[in-house]
Amino acid sequence: MNRWVLQHYTDAEVWLRTRTDRLTARLAARTATRSDRGQTSFEYLGIAVVIAVIIGVLAGTTDIGTKIKSAIEKAINRISNGGK
Repeated sequence: MNRWVLQHYTDAEVWLRTRTDRLTARLAARTATRSDRGQTSFEYLGIAVVIAVIIGVLAGTTDIGTKIKSAIEKAINRISNGGK
């Protein structure tokens, strides 16, 4: 191989590797951003499930369940009656 061909081949290979590395970095950044999308929804769902389990346990073992039920019904009635 003559020197001119070798130099151009080396330049092309360096250019291609640089472009490939940049593209890989950009795609990795986009993938990381997309994987976090919706994470907050799952966290809120987890909190809601924990709260529901706690209320279920309290409702089954104490009379707090009836108090919570009556408070919720009272709040629903206020909302449906326009705050009266």
